[in-house]
Order: sequence, then C-alpha cells, then structure tokens
Amino acid sequence: QVQLVESGGGLVQPGGSLKLSCAASGRIFSIYAMAWYRRAPGNERELVAHITSGDSTTYADSVKGRFTISRDNAKNTVYLQMNSLKPEDTAVYYCNFVIGTLGYWGQGTQVTVSS
Repeated sequence: QVQLVESGGGLVQPGGSLKLSCAASGRIFSIYAMAWYRRAPGNERELVAHITSGDSTTYADSVKGRFTISRDNAKNTVYLQMNSLKPEDTAVYYCNFVIGTLGYWGQGTQVTVSS
C-alpha cells in the first residue's frame, strides 16, 4: 500500500505565496513521475505541474512563471511553490505519483485566494 499525504494549503491574499507538500509512504520502489493537479468548483480537474524522475518539468500555461514544482527523492516528497497567487488559483490541489505502473492520489488540500 502507498499513501500520499498533502499539506500546506490554506487561505492567502491575492499576490501571496503558499508552498504545498506531498509525501509518500508505504511500499515504494521507484517513483517515476510526480505531479500536481487542481479542481476548481464547476471545473474539470486540470494538470498544474509535472516533474519526471529526470527532473524535467512542465507547467500549465496559467501558472508558468509563478509556480515551481520540485522533488526530494530521499524523502519521497514533491513540492509546489506558488507565488503571485490569483483568485482564479482557488481550487482543491491534488498530488499524483506514478510508482511502477500505478498512479496514486493524495486526498487533496484546499487553496483559497481571496482578500
């Protein structure tokens, strides 16, 4: 069994910053890729950022230049540094790990950007 535990969400004013973390525990042999997704009310889930085992990253156009994804392989953890937050970034953020051939999801953490 693999479990992903997210932390770092909350309420922040526009222009502020938050850093999300997602740590994996359990039977972990090889983490291929890690990613962050989000789902805003009434919207489909969308990919926010993705990082491969070789540290290649991709970002949604809406967050490029503001968000940074990184990973700590020793801690089986992925991070999402979010700067210059906007109200439209409000959503539940989910981490996703690809371990072997299986994908695993975190429980989600709420990020609310509001004055």
